Amino acid sequence: MGMLDNKVAFITGAASGIGAGTAWRFAQEGAKVALCDVMTEQGQALRDELESAGYAALYIDCDVSSPEAVERAVSLTVERFGGLDIVFANAGVNGVWAPIEELQPDEWERTFAINLRGTYLTTHFAVPHLKRTGGGSIIITSSVNGTRTFSTPGASAYSTTKAGQVAFMKMIALELGQHDIRCNAICPGMIHTNISQRTEQRHTDKIGIEVELPKGNPAVDEGEGDVTEVADTCLFLASDLSRHVSGVEIYVDGGASLLR
Repeated sequence: MGMLDNKVAFITGAASGIGAGTAWRFAQEGAKVALCDVMTEQGQALRDELESAGYAALYIDCDVSSPEAVERAVSLTVERFGGLDIVFANAGVNGVWAPIEELQPDEWERTFAINLRGTYLTTHFAVPHLKRTGGGSIIITSSVNGTRTFSTPGASAYSTTKAGQVAFMKMIALELGQHDIRCNAICPGMIHTNISQRTEQRHTDKIGIEVELPKGNPAVDEGEGDVTEVADTCLFLASDLSRHVSGVEIYVDGGASLLR
């Protein structure tokens, strides 16, 4: 018996990194997984790998900043698997990191559209189905940035969206508790994924913020982790083990952000 037997999980940003790792973890515990992303080739490859391993998986192209795309993705998931139990609003971008006078309005807005608007849209369209199921779990990927750490040069747009996600999570946790829907956030720290390769940084050295730990980082594993640590935390939040946990952010960083 798996911890998520007969559950249906809807995962955004599922084609790589934390999303892909969590999709595997959920599937291994018995969940049927809907993989939503804009990286079609990677998403389809992940679906094929999951199906080859004997798991139930569906891939859907989905731009989380588009209401039409998110509504379609949620509908296709419910149509294919018959319901919805777990929502992992994981899609996000680092966006552009730059001094505030150089960060352009369209760059700011794109980060907000994917990270914060995308979280809202995912929740907005999923909640009616969770209510029909009779409850469920919503998990949001936030970050240590904007919630505990404010020393990342130029990451003003990113950090603001991450702080906003935590506030949103707390609001809807209370709103949806009466429907047995729990909502929590994970706040990863230095997790080894490829998201940094898609981050544009311009002149962040001019900002003059630098944090050094001359004696090394005393956190667990020096604060570095991989997607399995995050996926296991998501499994806890998705499963009945966290049945009385709602409205909290969980830091997955080995305690490293306590230093900042």
